[in-house]
This record gives sequence, structure tokens and C-alpha cells, in this order.
Amino acid sequence: MPQVATGGNPKGAQTSSPGRRWRPARAWHPKVPGVPGATSGRRGVKIASGIPWIMPALVLCVGLVYYCIGYTGLISTWSWDGISPNPEHVGAGNYSAIVHDPLFWGAVWHTLIFFAVTFTIQTFLGLLFAVLLHSKVKLAGIYKVVIFTPVVLAPAIMAPVFREMFSPTGQLNSVLHAIGLGVLEQPWIGQTSTALPAIMAITIWEFTGFTFVLYYAALSQIDNAIIEAARLDGAGNLRVITRIVWPNVAGTTFALATLGLIGALKTFDIPWLVTSAGPDYATNFLGTYIYQQIIQLDHVGYGAALSVILLVIAVIFGVVLQLWRNRRADH
Repeated sequence: MPQVATGGNPKGAQTSSPGRRWRPARAWHPKVPGVPGATSGRRGVKIASGIPWIMPALVLCVGLVYYCIGYTGLISTWSWDGISPNPEHVGAGNYSAIVHDPLFWGAVWHTLIFFAVTFTIQTFLGLLFAVLLHSKVKLAGIYKVVIFTPVVLAPAIMAPVFREMFSPTGQLNSVLHAIGLGVLEQPWIGQTSTALPAIMAITIWEFTGFTFVLYYAALSQIDNAIIEAARLDGAGNLRVITRIVWPNVAGTTFALATLGLIGALKTFDIPWLVTSAGPDYATNFLGTYIYQQIIQLDHVGYGAALSVILLVIAVIFGVVLQLWRNRRADH
């Protein structure tokens, strides 16, 4: 019979028994919570082996995004033309000037109005087209192509067309005159009262197809049995849309609101190519105003401060939208 050493078993060793040989126990490793069979040692090896794969993306993200944001914040404290080797440090002077700049507040107001109007109309039209084409409609494929085509057209191609169409001698006024509505003829992009609505109309025409595609995909996820059951209970089309369809596409609506807000904050191409942010700054947005300050006026420090404020506005609205979505999800 083997004898057990008087000094006691080593930590973790198995006690010998008659007829069995003594064998040391396995080495103990701390378990990783939530990962069956994994240990902290193995987890560390896995993390270390994955670092080289994420380094390129991490370097690009830090170098092209966060570094640029930080450097823009630094430039915003300068009075600089972008060329002079000795910029003047003005601290918060640029931000103080922005607070008292009426053109900045005008651009903010245009951005908010632009987002509210374009998002509302695009949402209504996109959902309407999606519901109609989800039913049995002949030539539905052709209608889908026609609705979505403006999305893939470049703004540089559309801008000259709409600039000509909305001119005093353009096609829109010609059509109004031909059908006896000459009293409605306007220099649509040549006066402050109609220039911004004209830009909104172009944007709605351009992006309604994108809204339609997302809503059409969302409608495909709704169980038809629910809609059929509602119809058997006597629900009409309007009640089906408001009580069944609309609540089930709330996630898509939130995504469209987020994308619409981002698009409004960075709006530049259509207002600049069609009206050059005029007349009299009537179609001036934050993007066009930053371009004017940095490129045309060489106020690089002031433009950088505008960019920082634009970033802050975007973050605030993003947080508000996320909180709104979480609150609706809780209810």
C-alpha cells in the first residue's frame, strides 16, 4: 500500500487510494465569465492575436477622424487665413463672434426648416408609394425604377436642369402659362421667398425613392396574417395603415429621421450648385456658410469654429433622437 507523505498533499494533488497510483491534478486556470470553457489566459492570447487585424482600421479612424477633429478644434482658436505661418491665437474669440453672427443663425434656421419639411414630406410619400406598390399593382417593377432613379443621379447633373427649369423663362413658368396659371409665374430661385422651397422640392424629388425603398423592405417584414385578421374584423385601409403598418415601421422611421438630420446638417451640393446659397443668403446652410468662410473669404479659424459647432449640434441631435427612441421602446 503506498504511503502518503507526512508533509501533506501538494495543493491541488489527488489523495491516493488503495490500488490506484497517485497523479497530480490539472493546473488551475481562472474561468472567463460568460465564455464556456474559456480561461483568462486563453482570452488574453486571443485578444493579443486579434490586435494586428484591427490596427489598420484603428489607425485610420484615429488618424483621419479623431486627429482631424482635434486639430480643427485647435485651429478654431486661431485667427488664420490658412497660409500664414504665424496664426494669431484668439482663444474663444471666434465662438464669441459666431454667437453674434446673424448669418450663422440664419443658416441654422434654414437647416431646421429644411429638415422638418423634407423629412415630413419624404416620409409621407415614401410610405404611400410603398403601401401602394405592396398591393397588386400592374407594372410595379417599372414604378419602382421610376421612383428610385433620382436617388442615383449625381447632383452635378441635376443642378443645371433644375436651375434652368426654375428660371424666370424656364419650363415651370412655361407650363403654368400654358395651362392658364400665368399669375403664378415666379422667379423661383431668384427671390428670397421661393428659393428655399425650390431647394426643398429638389431634395424631396431626389430622396423620396430612398425612403420608399426602406419602407418597402419594412413592409415585407409584416406578417400578412395580421393585416388579414384586421380586415376580417372590419378595419379599413386607413385603420390598417395607422394601427398596424405605421407602428411596425417605427424603426425604419427612426433610421430615416437620423439620416435626414445628418443630410440636413451637411447639405451643400444642391443649394450651392443651384443658387450659390443665395439670393441674399436665403438658401444658406451650415455647410455652405462654412465653405464661404474657409474657401472664399480665407477665414479658416472662423470656419473651423463653425465646423466644431456643427459637430456639437449633430451630437446633441443624435443623442436626443436616441433617447426618444429608447423612451418609445420602453413604452
